[in-house]
Amino acid sequence: MDTEAVDVGLADGVLTVTLARPKARNALTPGMLADLRAALERAATDADVTAVILTGAGSAFCAGADVSRFDDVADGRRFRFESGRLTEVVSLIERLEKPVVAAVNGPAVGLGVQLALACDLRVGARSARFAFTEGKLGLLPTHGGVARLVRLIGLGRARDLLLASATIDAEQALAFGLLTEVAAEEELLPAAYALVLRALVRAPQSYGLVKRLLLLAASADLESAMAAETIAQSLLVATEDHREGRRAAHERRAPRFEGR
Repeated sequence: MDTEAVDVGLADGVLTVTLARPKARNALTPGMLADLRAALERAATDADVTAVILTGAGSAFCAGADVSRFDDVADGRRFRFESGRLTEVVSLIERLEKPVVAAVNGPAVGLGVQLALACDLRVGARSARFAFTEGKLGLLPTHGGVARLVRLIGLGRARDLLLASATIDAEQALAFGLLTEVAAEEELLPAAYALVLRALVRAPQSYGLVKRLLLLAASADLESAMAAETIAQSLLVATEDHREGRRAAHERRAPRFEGR
């Protein structure tokens, strides 16, 4: 039997979360989802965690939720409740006000696609694939799968992928904007770590608020979005990190942010 696990390791402030059920292409069981949620909540609340890398063990990133959950769908109320729990896990990635980078080491399918697309940045190995094949099972992408895709790549390209039940490779995903960059297999995690370092150039509170504002901007009207920007800026101008940023600019050196 496969070992069902989510492996978590912390080094230099970066929490690497590995979906570790390789014989099942990292299809997520309820226990794995609970572990993934716990890891994301730890990242949100642990001051020692500055960023997260999400990846998969073996030859796949994530084959989605274990399809056995569809074996008993007679009770629609139960199905909707459990589906909501999956949506909450995906949404945690977007609400986590720290850098979250996906290292897509192979195929991503179903919920695996949603986990990757919810991350701030995505680096893919040359073996990375994004499969939008729910239609072949008589289903459709959920947990934000349609809306998030449209926001990321636009209606036209999202239509091309979803209505064709397409599977695209790493280079196509890069061209469509689903990947930030493509790396060789052996360079995948170093490339993900490099993206983390680039993200950490920002002051922590600034990063978190910009991440929130980007989500808001995708759906809010212009006046509401600008009002939210002003409120966020009013918080940032009073931070020690802002003062440190001004000192560093004056002294022509790199700032030393502390998240205060």
